[in-house]
Amino acid sequence: MKIRTLGRHVREGVKNLGRNGWMSFASISAVTITLFILGVFLVLAMNVNFFAKSVEKQVEIRVFMTDLTSKADLEKFEQTVRSLPTVESTEFVSKDEGLKQLKESMGDKAYLFAGLEKGNPLPDSFVVKTKLPQDTPIVANQIKGMEFVSSLNYGEGTVEKLFAATDTIRNVGIAFIVGLGFTAMFLIANTIKLTIVARRREIEIMKLVGATNWFIRWPFFVEGLLMGVAGALIPTIMLTVGYYYLLDAIHSSFEASQLFKLLPLFPLVYQVALALLAIGAFIGIWGSLVSVRRFLRV
Repeated sequence: MKIRTLGRHVREGVKNLGRNGWMSFASISAVTITLFILGVFLVLAMNVNFFAKSVEKQVEIRVFMTDLTSKADLEKFEQTVRSLPTVESTEFVSKDEGLKQLKESMGDKAYLFAGLEKGNPLPDSFVVKTKLPQDTPIVANQIKGMEFVSSLNYGEGTVEKLFAATDTIRNVGIAFIVGLGFTAMFLIANTIKLTIVARRREIEIMKLVGATNWFIRWPFFVEGLLMGVAGALIPTIMLTVGYYYLLDAIHSSFEASQLFKLLPLFPLVYQVALALLAIGAFIGIWGSLVSVRRFLRV
């Protein structure tokens, strides 16, 4: 296609938006509202997934060693654990460091442990983290049978329930977003179809005077693309502004900021904007081409 011809199709597509102002406005409004709802749930699902990952990352295995373990035995044990392919990191916590951490965790009640430095009853321990949080129970079972291990703790029973809950939340979120995405496609495509159906006489006349199918299609292609992109830009701006003020409101409240850790504005906005623009452009083009095809069979 010549550049001059392409320019003509683009100009015609833009002009058509103005010529059919009310229908274009109705289509863009439908795209805006539908994609805004989809965008809200997309942001919500991404934050729920972020929260689930944050909770899962806190899962760790605390391995308590026997009292008679020498320094060489501790190093040997750590090397053995690190060699496991599913282990991400190990951290040695001496009995003195363990007592210090215990006091810090007790806050104002730390005085209850005063005087234990001389006869510290806590054992040396290791904090083990796995590459995938879901591997924690498997690694714990492997470590449990190793030499020098007195006992270990990873929240057995609670951890399994936690992973089951986070998996359920993820699956429900994905199913909901996919279902809402298909609903949005159906609603937007049908609204754009109505815009083109109202101009079927125009298409039929162009066909009867000898215009080729692609000569007729291109302006509608451009028109559908512009309606889809315009309808996606508006909810993107609304979501960006709304999410900015939501983050600002949460950060300004100390208690809320401790309870709710949300994804930062960037790159979340880029990801959501890209998704909405891609969906809007695709549905706009697809809806217009499918609708025009019906009237090309004259």
